[in-house]
Amino acid sequence: MIRPSPAATGPRGDTVRLLVQGASGRLGKVIIEIARTQTDLTVTCANREHPAEKSIGATDVVLDVSTPTATVSVAQLCAKNKTPLVVGTTGHNQEQLETLYSISNQCAVLLAPNFSIGVNLLFWLAETAAATLGNDFDMEIVELHHRLKKDAPSGTAKKLAELVAAARQLNYEKDARHGRKGLVGERSPDEIGIHAVRGGDIVGEHTVFFAGLGERLELTHQASSRETFARGAIQAARWMIGRDPGMYEMRDVLGLPRG
Repeated sequence: MIRPSPAATGPRGDTVRLLVQGASGRLGKVIIEIARTQTDLTVTCANREHPAEKSIGATDVVLDVSTPTATVSVAQLCAKNKTPLVVGTTGHNQEQLETLYSISNQCAVLLAPNFSIGVNLLFWLAETAAATLGNDFDMEIVELHHRLKKDAPSGTAKKLAELVAAARQLNYEKDARHGRKGLVGERSPDEIGIHAVRGGDIVGEHTVFFAGLGERLELTHQASSRETFARGAIQAARWMIGRDPGMYEMRDVLGLPRG
């Protein structure tokens, strides 16, 4: 059974000072709303692009749900102040990700494409299924999100693809196929199909298909409210208090084994 982390306290033994970077975004607003109902948290809001060094210095943990560029800026300030950082922003390019991994040598960084407990269990289940079913099953991923989402595929879908690729000793960059059009030929056994659907106000849905001869396994997670992600983000922020420098994941927060 996955159990929530206990309420954390700051280094001084009082309430945790939480800074939310990207507080004006859709998820940021929900995080702020829920965090302000928690008696063990003192919440500071920050805008999307201009983190304040003074604010970082007076914070126990930073929760970033802003933009890829702002993530790097706030991460650099966290490294300077040795402040733990939880990153829920997605869409970082390779250079930005490498910067975050480098910064994790100076302060604790948790990188989470999705804060949902159910989704992080899905990561583990998909990884396990890919390794168990092997080459006889074709793998496809379909993700659905609201019309306002800017990046595709979603960070969650990309993470799922990376995990199942590693489980099958494939390479995400080489073997991922983002949609299909025209006379594409027979499907390669090493392909990992990824398909993004955008429309309406869909909060988020991800399905991983394992299609074999005569049978098919589907693993699906559906989110009906952003509160799911907000509560997971706050749980991760509490867990990060006092962690040593390094790169962490939500599976560490939940006590799930790493692949």
